[in-house]
Amino acid sequence: MEKYKLKRRATQMVRDGYPVLLKEDFVKEPIESEGTIVELLDDNKKFVARAYLAKQNKGDGWILTLNENEKIDQTFFERLFKEALAERASLKANEQTTAYRFFNGEGDGLGGLTIDVYADYYVFSWYSAGIYKHQQTILKAFLSAVPDVKGVYEKIRYQTKRKPETDHIYGEEAPEPLLIKENALTFATYLNDGLMTGIFLDQRNVRHSILEQYSMDKTVLNTFSYTGAFSVAAAMGGASHTTSVDLANRSLEKTKEQFEVNGLDPELQTIRVMDVFDYFRYAIRKQLTFDTIVVDPPSFARSKKRTFSVAKDYTALLEDIIDITNEDGVIIASTNAANISTEKFEQFIENAFNNKGMTYQILEKHTLPEDFKINPHYPQSDYLKVYVIRKGY
Repeated sequence: MEKYKLKRRATQMVRDGYPVLLKEDFVKEPIESEGTIVELLDDNKKFVARAYLAKQNKGDGWILTLNENEKIDQTFFERLFKEALAERASLKANEQTTAYRFFNGEGDGLGGLTIDVYADYYVFSWYSAGIYKHQQTILKAFLSAVPDVKGVYEKIRYQTKRKPETDHIYGEEAPEPLLIKENALTFATYLNDGLMTGIFLDQRNVRHSILEQYSMDKTVLNTFSYTGAFSVAAAMGGASHTTSVDLANRSLEKTKEQFEVNGLDPELQTIRVMDVFDYFRYAIRKQLTFDTIVVDPPSFARSKKRTFSVAKDYTALLEDIIDITNEDGVIIASTNAANISTEKFEQFIENAFNNKGMTYQILEKHTLPEDFKINPHYPQSDYLKVYVIRKGY
């Protein structure tokens, strides 16, 4: 195993639990190939950690263990999966929720890999060629550690021409759609249809909050609605009407399907395929206002008409939403942009209401649910920020 010395500051960060390596952390930059496991030393040539090299958007490698006596082999990965299984025991036993994050990268001790479970089918997401180099060993360890696996899919989330974007790699193939439960709601998912499955599992607690607290007898607008999961939660929570707006053509049929699998008639709801910003202009012209509005835009999006980024445009987006929110109405403002801090997101909210001359009250805050385990020494992994805001108080 190749050995590399770390600079003093990087050595201390690793010993303190920071899981990511950058090339500038090394005294001499490694030349080994992606996936190579290396031993890290301090400036006295004493053991610091073992890591694997991998280039992805977060850095150039991930720490695997600080234990000098621990080998990186199938047994190592089995230990990680057994620990993950034990920590999700309550979710696994919950018949009302059958889809959740089983393994969350650096939060569970292995940066570069996440695993989601959908009704006993597991979806591996690989974020670098470096982690994928260990795919066979990791898969064997997983199958050894985890019982009741019906099938396994994988999704390749790094640039490569050697592998398909998504693939079935073990066991049974899932039905299409695969119906999963979430807090007794039903959602249609597709495990072999590109990188997306039909639902964002990290918003589970937010959907439950909408279902229980912000829907009864309310008019609800769901912007950037994707497959309409928030709208379904609102309708099942007793909303008087839901409106779902998304630019993607497939959102129409996908949203209808989500209503139908819950026994709801989609024809009684409004589903619009159009640019969300154009919808704001339309709503103002038609004097449409809403009691509850959900806004969960992508971090970055480009259409024929405009480019949107959370960092630059979220305040203006909220201003548009404030205009069509009823007095005492509720805005559920969300972002999954890891580069936006909690403080910065709160500033977006404050600026939007100040610009509109409006008061507001923050009713709830949500971050990642418990199955999306984070590394406390790596705050960037806690990316989700959701604020429930009352307009006026």
